[in-house]
Amino acid sequence: MSNNRRLPYLPLLIIAIVTAITVAIVMWFKPNKSDTQSSQTDSITLENNQNISTSSDLMTDAEVIVAPNAGNTVFTTGLENLPRSLQGTDVDGEIIIDESRQLVVTEGLRRLFDYFLSALGEENEAVIYARVETYIRSHTPEPAASQAVTIFDQYIAYLKDIPEIEKRYGNLQLQATKSGELDLNAVTQQKQDVSKLRQQYFSKETITAFFGTEDDYDDYSMEMVRINQNTQLSDAQKEAAKQDYISRMPDNTTKANIAQQANLNELMTRTEQMKAKGASPEALYNMRRELVGAPAAARLAQVDQEDANFDQRFDQYQTQKQRLLSQNADKAQAQTQINQLEQQLFNDTERKRLAGYAAMQQQNAAAAQ
Repeated sequence: MSNNRRLPYLPLLIIAIVTAITVAIVMWFKPNKSDTQSSQTDSITLENNQNISTSSDLMTDAEVIVAPNAGNTVFTTGLENLPRSLQGTDVDGEIIIDESRQLVVTEGLRRLFDYFLSALGEENEAVIYARVETYIRSHTPEPAASQAVTIFDQYIAYLKDIPEIEKRYGNLQLQATKSGELDLNAVTQQKQDVSKLRQQYFSKETITAFFGTEDDYDDYSMEMVRINQNTQLSDAQKEAAKQDYISRMPDNTTKANIAQQANLNELMTRTEQMKAKGASPEALYNMRRELVGAPAAARLAQVDQEDANFDQRFDQYQTQKQRLLSQNADKAQAQTQINQLEQQLFNDTERKRLAGYAAMQQQNAAAAQ
């Protein structure tokens, strides 16, 4: 079971923007692992349970780390007796070293820390700290191992100080969101305080690796809110301003993800509008090809055909179901016939959709009245 974590991006969800800046353990978009590795062509990646058994700097099987203030808790790999929430999962994140066995700090290292820290509450801090230190030292040669442990110390201290900033701005943000708008000035000041706190604990390189992608998304989200709150702009001008901001972003994975999300949002909006006006399949295909390319447009056209086919069979099913219920006084026998009808018209996956689909149609009909 994968345990990779990413922050689902919702640019109009204002509460999520504030939370993304201040929560103690932050989730973020995981960059493509191939991109990370291609940028480290001279690096060695130590992931999950992979060991370098030839290194004399690694812990031997006889070496253990005892968790302080945690009874008899001892670890040799850091993965013994995992808490329930982590059982059956793969260790998320990565430890990368260069040819000199120096640590190369990446966002994946922060994911590794957060993977174990997510069990806080199931395990106390001392046990989690021992797990992480043992995991690092049993998977990583020196001096990279000690460098990673030092950054983990800094990360723990940083997370402990974040709630104070959250508390300082929490009431202001609550008042602003109740009034219907986000106080961008307060958010900006809050981000500045968070930035100063990071500088107290981390090097510039670590800050970029750990928080660079997150900050890009925060900046983008804030700019989208700023544009939406500008009452002097028309809807068309707002859309143009948003596209202009995206075009001026540095060419990286973050920009690609944001641009893709913007295209998907426009695709959904324009598809609904065109279908409501009775657009032809050809017109829909041309619009989709322009936004997402020919292969995706072809797949969406196929989905449209499958949906239309399902709707046709569903209408047939509803008509025959009502006739069976009205003509048969024996409800049990009627239900048996209905079950047979469902098996005749739908496959196993489609039958699971029937109840929910019927409820959705009833809601749509009621809303249209």
